[in-house]
Amino acid sequence: MKDLVGKKRVQLNGFLGIYLLAVFMIWMKTYLTQLTQFELGVEGTLQQILLLINPLGSALLLLSVAFLFRGKRKMSMLLLVYTLMSFLLFANVVYYRFFSDFITLPTIYQTQNFGDLGGSVLALFRGTDIFYFVDIAFLFYVRIAKKQQLKLVKTGFVMPVVAVAFALMISSTNLYLAEEDRPDLLVRGFDRSYIVKYLGMYNYAIYDSVKTAEASSERALADSSDVTEIINYTKSNHADPNPAYFGLAKDMNVIYLHLESMQTFLIDHQLNGQEVTPFLNSLAKNENTLYFDSFYHQTAQGKTSDAEFMLENALFGLPQGSAFITKGQNTYQAAPTILKDYGYTSAVFHGNNGSFWNRNVIYNNFGYDEFFDANAYDTSDPKNMAEYGLLDKPFFEQSQALLETLPQPFYTKFITVAHHFPYKMDQELTTIEKATTGDSSVDNYFQTARYADEAIEEFFTYLKESGLYDNTMIVMYGDHYGISDNHNRAMEQILGEEVTPIVNADLQRVPLLIYVPGMEGGINHTYGGQMDLLPTVLHLLGVETQNNIHFGTDLLSEDHSQVVPFRNGNFVSPTIYSLDGKYYDRQTGLILDSSQYEHAEKLSAMVEEKLNYSDKVVNGDLLRFYSKDGKVIEE
Repeated sequence: MKDLVGKKRVQLNGFLGIYLLAVFMIWMKTYLTQLTQFELGVEGTLQQILLLINPLGSALLLLSVAFLFRGKRKMSMLLLVYTLMSFLLFANVVYYRFFSDFITLPTIYQTQNFGDLGGSVLALFRGTDIFYFVDIAFLFYVRIAKKQQLKLVKTGFVMPVVAVAFALMISSTNLYLAEEDRPDLLVRGFDRSYIVKYLGMYNYAIYDSVKTAEASSERALADSSDVTEIINYTKSNHADPNPAYFGLAKDMNVIYLHLESMQTFLIDHQLNGQEVTPFLNSLAKNENTLYFDSFYHQTAQGKTSDAEFMLENALFGLPQGSAFITKGQNTYQAAPTILKDYGYTSAVFHGNNGSFWNRNVIYNNFGYDEFFDANAYDTSDPKNMAEYGLLDKPFFEQSQALLETLPQPFYTKFITVAHHFPYKMDQELTTIEKATTGDSSVDNYFQTARYADEAIEEFFTYLKESGLYDNTMIVMYGDHYGISDNHNRAMEQILGEEVTPIVNADLQRVPLLIYVPGMEGGINHTYGGQMDLLPTVLHLLGVETQNNIHFGTDLLSEDHSQVVPFRNGNFVSPTIYSLDGKYYDRQTGLILDSSQYEHAEKLSAMVEEKLNYSDKVVNGDLLRFYSKDGKVIEE
């Protein structure tokens, strides 16, 4: 008996004890992180229990890999797996601080962008982040201190089997309870926060890897027959152009101004008695400008690249990663390709590296004739540089000579960078004071917004002086939010109201201003999103779109759908908002009662169908089977 007790004590003091200690530490670290660092919308006792137990099954299972090794390698593998789990957790914490989202496998492919991010990444770190690594150092200390005891213990075959069985039992129970609370969780997996809330960070990583593999295999399995269903869907949902607007900009030049991180709340907003964006405010009231005040960004992890992807193709960005990077070699029927048949020259102007977001590859496949990247600009003066390229004022000034090299009519896009997180700017260049919320991102946001506004005004002055203003349609659009919902407490000070789910959804509105010489302008309250830009612009140019595979509809059409899908499956509309699994009455802000659910569920199913069809086109590269004149290309 004494020998048996002694043997058990040795085992608990040896590798088994360290394994159980490691399981407990990573379990508690992950649970506390999920509880405090992510906004997962945990409600009710069951969801609280699931949040507590979901890291335990993963910890037991993943760390049990160490049992497969012998001797010193056993402990080394335990430390390796523990460290990798900790880094995955920490990486998601940092990523979430800006994007309010979780890392997916395709975002790892986007590391080619990291070299250009500079202070944007550093600004996301906190001094307290050191605590994510203290436990790793402690385990290394234990490894050294217990070196002799670890040599004496053999765990045998029973312990790993017990550990794996216990892990699978907990994980299975976790999944069962999650499905009871959220049916079809893994089938309707648009919203990553649901997966993390119900299954935990590490199971989410496994889920994401499976989804990424499925998406990668779609192209290999696709054939021309897959296009027919898509064609039928897009034709049945086509919105005929409004005769009052169709062709108003026929044969005019097109200039897109990409307003980096610009949100609609800035329009007419005053800070300390000053208008933040006085020039954009004036454009919104211009007699020849249509200003859409209920226009939403629909970007996901691709952010800026997602916005470009949608406005060029009327296809949604991907649920994981950026299509610019993972689907850069696809066949597209983008705006530059379409307009080439109407005599248009096309170009993009951007004072950053051409490889950022893989632009130098995908722009070719969009059909662009020219891409003027940082190599076309003078970037030698550090005072003229932002973290993402040339500051807006010198960018627009240097772009003038490049623009004048293009034959008319032209289709062009100018991508600004000054108004970008973390919104730092040389104070000598600022003309408005910072806000005083105590949140640096929010406080700095208004200074860079004012600078961007001034740069746009200078560019408009050039367009007028050059004569282009009178023969050019100018489309100004915000690409995505600048202030994420992680800063809602500070935003409550700015807005002077509580940021409820409805208010938070409306903070996802971005400006859309369309100037057309001679067009009757005004404020348009139509609900729409970035998916709707391409058919709207093409119809203004007098280009029919009934044969195009588009998932947006003309904002000016009487047939336009005012249900605006978000990439995570949420949606907004003039009457119903679907947010994080709940349906809200747009007018009252209250959750809908059950008698109104049937209509809301129909809208939700419609949104899911649209997202799925768009993903099939992009993942399957289906446009390679479809000609510009609307015919299926047989293999």
